[in-house]
Amino acid sequence: MARGPGKPGPNGNLCWQSRHAPPCRGARNGGELGHVASGGRVERGSRPPARAESVVVPFPPREPGERLDLVRLVPSGRSLLLAFGLLGAALVLWLVARETGVFGVRTLDVRGATPGIATQVRKALRPAAGESLLKLDVAAAERTVEALPLVESVRFDRAFPHTLRVFVTPERPVAVVRQGARSYLVSARGRVMATVPRTARPRLARIWVAHDTRLAPGAVADGELATAVGAVAPLVHSGFPGRVGSVTTTGGELTLRLRSGVRVRLGSPVDLPLKLAVAARVLPLVQDGTAYLDVSVPERPVAGSTLDSQVEVETSTSTTP
Repeated sequence: MARGPGKPGPNGNLCWQSRHAPPCRGARNGGELGHVASGGRVERGSRPPARAESVVVPFPPREPGERLDLVRLVPSGRSLLLAFGLLGAALVLWLVARETGVFGVRTLDVRGATPGIATQVRKALRPAAGESLLKLDVAAAERTVEALPLVESVRFDRAFPHTLRVFVTPERPVAVVRQGARSYLVSARGRVMATVPRTARPRLARIWVAHDTRLAPGAVADGELATAVGAVAPLVHSGFPGRVGSVTTTGGELTLRLRSGVRVRLGSPVDLPLKLAVAARVLPLVQDGTAYLDVSVPERPVAGSTLDSQVEVETSTSTTP
């Protein structure tokens, strides 16, 4: 193809141009370059847009009859044999540790209990001594410990290799139940914790029950006894103004007798927290010689110097403004 001598470009170089070839870049854009060189400004839309370049990577075609080789994805027989061997060895070691004394219980670490309760817990768990921590029946151990009258709840923690930690929550005593010459310590749940001397726990309220009421350590109170226990349980360590000497239940009506001689009539065992809160607010305001404080209707507490309270109970909604 014949080429003719070109014209000098804007930058001084010669531009050779053929007859059918497009003009060289310098010649084509000579005006623009010359204008820029002379300090002029080029309009944004005057430059032709750049052409995007792309690269095509050829993928070798699959030959006819060629198949995907799945054999390479399957582990070899040696790998499978090694994996099953390791799994079997681990299983054998676990069985040995479970059935032998490798992780046998040697120490019972009892926490959260008094020394007396801790001694009872260790005695109850004595059959677990030497048993593997992996084989220990935790549910059965919990039932054994929680059957103790002084224990409310328990949980366990295996501390390998030879320690079993026992976290105990003791029962919380709230009253002493009197039945003739016998006295029983009762928890907030109404559970009979133990027999105690008549003068034990003088700061706790006394509850008298009939001789036919069945009481034994570990038993749970029901009926009117449970109602009375539920009335005094919130008062323990609550700062109630006045120590409760005794609790009586008559026909489903609760009455607290304070050590000062004042009787607090709670009425039916409904809204007890509200009634006790009202009594705690009113008791410091009553005069000396007050015989009773009736909060059976907590919206209208009544105090008097005689034991005959006059409490009006609304049975219908008033329509009088």
